[in-house]
Amino acid sequence: MDTILWPLMWVVAWIMVAFHKLLTTLGLDSASGLAWAGSIVGLVIVIRILLIPLFVKQIKASRGMQLVAPEMQKLQAKYKGKTDPASREAMTRETMELYKKHGTNPFASCLPILAQSPIFFALFTVLNRLDELSRGDYSRDAIGPLTQDLASEASNATIFGAPISSYFLSSDADAATRIVTVVLIILMSATTFFTQKQLTQKNMPATALQGPMAQQQKILLYVLPLVFAVSGVNFPIGVLIYWTTTNIWSMGQQFYVIRNNPTPGSEAERQLKERRARKAAARGELPVVEEPTIEEKPRGQRQQPKRKDRARGTGPVAPGSAPRPDGTQPASAGEAAGAAGAGNDAPNATAGSTPAAGPNPRKRKNRNQTQRPGSPDGGNGAADAS
Repeated sequence: MDTILWPLMWVVAWIMVAFHKLLTTLGLDSASGLAWAGSIVGLVIVIRILLIPLFVKQIKASRGMQLVAPEMQKLQAKYKGKTDPASREAMTRETMELYKKHGTNPFASCLPILAQSPIFFALFTVLNRLDELSRGDYSRDAIGPLTQDLASEASNATIFGAPISSYFLSSDADAATRIVTVVLIILMSATTFFTQKQLTQKNMPATALQGPMAQQQKILLYVLPLVFAVSGVNFPIGVLIYWTTTNIWSMGQQFYVIRNNPTPGSEAERQLKERRARKAAARGELPVVEEPTIEEKPRGQRQQPKRKDRARGTGPVAPGSAPRPDGTQPASAGEAAGAAGAGNDAPNATAGSTPAAGPNPRKRKNRNQTQRPGSPDGGNGAADAS
């Protein structure tokens, strides 16, 4: 175990010794528990500053998961009760496409915790090896800059009478060790609870507070503090100081982000708008009213109206007529009479004339009114010719 974690153990020891020297330079006793507890707090500060990019990714991933929750519920309802391999594969594929569409990942929200885990175990190992290193029984002469003399100081350093390398279940633990351990476990569990609560309750829109995913987050809100409370009795006091300090850092960091850059539609955003409105009113300015954004639906191709064929033959159907072979109605009585009249006029046409297509009577009347005397169509013309 020490071989795998040795590079991280060396880094942890180097940071602790550097902050220990800084605190002793400022006037603290080199062997005091306050100086070594301060070095652990300095370790937390350095690690959390390095993890700020991962923290930003965690915030973005958490917001993406909140926005994707309604669509995830629809997807779960779509495949509810379908247990065949094809449906499960399709659901997995559509879920990954949904995460890709919103640029989020459920594992991204765990990045800071996963990144801190190796540091956590490295610090745990360093504190457990202090006694061996101070007695000279450790396999190495030193852990980086942490020499045997410094290890002896750190091993004997106490916080309220409890050595920072001791833990609750150790055989030589006294009352001070158990009391300090219980107090730190309570602080660690409380900071974990409030950190998760402000993240899941205050910074989530109303739509994300419903559904199975929201229920799981509520369960974790109460389960995680209990897990830390049960497992905390196995950790040295120095590790509990580290974990409580990093929880306080996380709580303050999240409070700042939620207060100044809340999730759209959340309770924190409503409070931010109220604060801005009060400040604007105090300055005598009119508050800016944001108009609700109307989502435009995508417009498809306009459906052209279909041309309706005019109904042929609106009059009464001639008696004795049968439907036509093409399915249309037979000619009405008026149309039949018109066709008959046209047939009677056909024999009167001269051999050299062009058959007329039923001239308009109004046009014929106008033509007769403008006819010159003696024209071929007028009566006087025939008399002049004779």
